[in-house]
Amino acid sequence: MSCNSNDSLENAQDLMVSEGFENPLGFYDANPTFSWKLPVSENIKSQSAYQIVAASSPDLLPDNADLWNSKKQQSSQSTWVKYEGAALQSRQKVYWQVKYWNQDGEASKWSEINHFEMGLLNNSDWKAKWVGLDTAKDSIRGREKVLIHKPQYLRKAFELSKDVTSARLYITSKGVFDVSINGENVSDDVMSPGFTTYNKRIETLTYDVTNLIEPGQNAIGVELASGWYSGRLLWGTTPWDNTISPKVLAQLEITMNDGSKEIIVSDASWKGMSNGPLQFAEIYDGEIYNANLEMPHWTTNNFDDKDWTNVEVANLDDKVKLEPKRHTTTKGKIELKPQEITKKDGAIIFDLKQNMVGVPFVKVPMKKGDTLQIRFAEMLSPDGTFYTKNYRSAHSTDYYIAAEDGDIAYQPKFTFHGFRFVELSGFDTSKTPTEDWVTGIVQYSDFDDNGTFKSSHEKLNQLQSNIVWGLRGNFLDIPTDCPQRNERLGWTGDAQVFGPTSMFNADVYKFWASWLQSVREAQLEDGAIPWTVPDSRGNKIASSGWGDVGTIIPWKIFMRTGDVGFLEDNFEMMKNWVGYHQKKSNKHISNMMSFSDWLQPFPESGDNKGDTSRNLIGTAFFAHSAKLTAHTAKVLGKTEEHAKYEALYKTVAKAFDNEFFDDEGKVKGVAETQTSYLLALAFDLLPESKIKNAQANLLRKLKDADYHLRTGFLGTPLLSRVLDDMGEVDMVYKLLFNETYPSWFYSINQGATTIWERWNSYSKTEGYNPMSMNSLNHYAYGAIGEWMYERIAGIAPLEAGYKTILIAPQARQPLSSASASLNTPHGKVSSAWEVKEGKFYLETVIPPNTTAKVIIPGNTANELQLNSEVFKSHNQVELVKTNDTSFLLLVQPGTYKFVSTFK
Repeated sequence: MSCNSNDSLENAQDLMVSEGFENPLGFYDANPTFSWKLPVSENIKSQSAYQIVAASSPDLLPDNADLWNSKKQQSSQSTWVKYEGAALQSRQKVYWQVKYWNQDGEASKWSEINHFEMGLLNNSDWKAKWVGLDTAKDSIRGREKVLIHKPQYLRKAFELSKDVTSARLYITSKGVFDVSINGENVSDDVMSPGFTTYNKRIETLTYDVTNLIEPGQNAIGVELASGWYSGRLLWGTTPWDNTISPKVLAQLEITMNDGSKEIIVSDASWKGMSNGPLQFAEIYDGEIYNANLEMPHWTTNNFDDKDWTNVEVANLDDKVKLEPKRHTTTKGKIELKPQEITKKDGAIIFDLKQNMVGVPFVKVPMKKGDTLQIRFAEMLSPDGTFYTKNYRSAHSTDYYIAAEDGDIAYQPKFTFHGFRFVELSGFDTSKTPTEDWVTGIVQYSDFDDNGTFKSSHEKLNQLQSNIVWGLRGNFLDIPTDCPQRNERLGWTGDAQVFGPTSMFNADVYKFWASWLQSVREAQLEDGAIPWTVPDSRGNKIASSGWGDVGTIIPWKIFMRTGDVGFLEDNFEMMKNWVGYHQKKSNKHISNMMSFSDWLQPFPESGDNKGDTSRNLIGTAFFAHSAKLTAHTAKVLGKTEEHAKYEALYKTVAKAFDNEFFDDEGKVKGVAETQTSYLLALAFDLLPESKIKNAQANLLRKLKDADYHLRTGFLGTPLLSRVLDDMGEVDMVYKLLFNETYPSWFYSINQGATTIWERWNSYSKTEGYNPMSMNSLNHYAYGAIGEWMYERIAGIAPLEAGYKTILIAPQARQPLSSASASLNTPHGKVSSAWEVKEGKFYLETVIPPNTTAKVIIPGNTANELQLNSEVFKSHNQVELVKTNDTSFLLLVQPGTYKFVSTFK
């Protein structure tokens, strides 16, 4: 390829809109941003300019763009470029492409044309009505006396006289739905439309159903169940009325080949019934499916619904926003096969060898009239029986009633379970069970992995696997605390500690952006952020460290993405939360309610909240949230607000120091804990004169604990970073590689395949923790994954969005190698190191349009090698400085192999 010809450079790649959507249908964002990546090439180091064009038809690109032409912009920005064209409307199709100029001013070819299509952006776009049956009148009461609604079957037949050019189905529900047209399932989504604060916002979905519609007779059929909307949630009450029967809202818009349009809407002409095969469906409790009640072809035009009931109709509520779903739907993502089969008390137990979340697909022989019982457990009791005490009141059992002899195939539709073990009973016992009777369908929001981490240590690799599986298990539409018991709620404290780690492991920016909208909607008038989001309680109370998700996650995700728009979206929420801190403090000392350092091991108080002072924790987070709000104001160019919140942070920090620390940097007046020192040091709350003493006191507390952690949900994520900042990397390694309780490897030694809620949820010698609150899939302590990526493998952002990258691996025993890769907004970065025969080997890849500072450990008295030659500074790699133990280099994009002499 000649670099001298016009527009000769390879085109831009990975075109995305807003938080990482590729060619979305039913898009939510009428003010999108555009991002792209430069191709990896020797002559493409950085971008000097770009041009974006957008049009209503691909035929208008690139020269006649009728929506927007950015013209050539002299800028290195290749992420989150704001659309500044004509206003976008509901249903609008937008086609766009980009070109860039490299560091030498050479132009690229135009990119491939990408596109997006808007969903219905306004309530006024809907001509449909809410429809459904009155399932509340049956007054069936389930566990905890919660009203249980029977699943509904709803249908509409319609006729078309012309051929179809295109068809869009816009649909949502109060509840969860599955929709078919002419006998074909519209999608493989599950538990749609998802979980939002239903009295504020309900998400809508858009499907291209052009290929499912035909001239003549057609039919649409919807299965509808309670889901989160009117099922039983932990506290039994919700801000929305869960006694209202589930409803569906559907609008099928069809364009004919002559340009005319037809619209089929949910209205009084629809029919329904609630005595179909799915007799019961509840998130916590499972399903009952009776095959004797199956209705063949009920979603086709050949079905006679004369005995079905006319639906009830309800108008839209203008107070509840109908908005296109702003992150990916939940899908079955992975299939797991059983690794072992055992018999116990007449039942068969299938061991998948991995704690997972989703549903089973069962294919088993049955006899007519028998009931197959499908039970679930995360672990077994020592005698081989199911351990389900930790499910609490969640029945978590599915039933299938056979209509005939022979093999049945069944997969639950409107529930999900957390499990490793599946127990079957009620099958044809004359048949010999085989492993293909059960398949575990792992379900989570439809995102891909975003990074990799591996090392020379088997248990550290297992910890990484446990972190990833904990993420998958608890990212089912919202970030939950646990996926198996009668809870599964969006606990804010768990989210704020694990959010940064999740961004390394999975492509979850859109997931967090969507949930943060729910957090903003749930925030109360006084600034309080509820314990769980969506708020399923309606209580007007907040907790320090939990509500601080409203400042911590926006800032942390901004650092991962560099998207200033994300800070703009959340800035008012951040200020309002800091205002709530102010309301809950006296002379800047917090008195806010708090779950404190939740589940700290060995609490002297015997309390789940641990021993660290509630007021100390609240004051620390007050200062920290003020500081993050000041940082945000600075990024947004809000000078006065930056000064205001910076001053507030310093005032609160001073009050914190005066109240809780003596002149020698020791905690006073409250319990002295590891977490009390971690908060003070991590959040920069002490004067310079006390920091060294406070650090020494932290080390003393660690020594008192035989160099084991004594931290819960809030302290644990800070432990590695604070010790690292102190230069105590060896100590972090010691804590991380501890084998005994409490430690990360302790649970692995007990057989964990996910992160546990408690450091000692189970012991091979002592059995299960006697507390019923004992989830074996709880991601909070997986927050250590952030340090594993950033410091063991050595990939961290020095500038928001990885525009400047730090590659600085910390090689220590017992590791001999570690590696990680990460898809940043600018491209893939990787770091892989190995210590071998006294040499330190580092291979790193720096993506285009970034720079990196690379710190290579080694004896600087000896030479450094780069790509098998003695290193000399040049325009791609510049030696900035050395000390006795390392080289600091400034590195341009490319692939590099370094070798140093390892001390």
